[in-house]
Amino acid sequence: MVRLSKWLLKEAGTGVNKTLSEILVCPLSKQALRVCEEPPSLISDSIGVSFPIKDGIPCLVPTDGKILDTDDTMKHDNAADDSANNK
Repeated sequence: MVRLSKWLLKEAGTGVNKTLSEILVCPLSKQALRVCEEPPSLISDSIGVSFPIKDGIPCLVPTDGKILDTDDTMKHDNAADDSANNK
């Protein structure tokens, strides 16, 4: 049974179900979270905090959150602008 569970977790990857990501909110600001692929995390843009995703499970305990550098948010903004301009 344990082997099956480990295999299922491995097959699930680090992604979060799209429906689940639409429901989850930041535990601190109560605002929507953005999914980040690398590293797997949920980001609260409103307060600049990143919450890790471990084995496909979002860790939304406030003490698990990491404050993002302004450089990290600038990279995301530039990437979003680039993708919007390419459409």
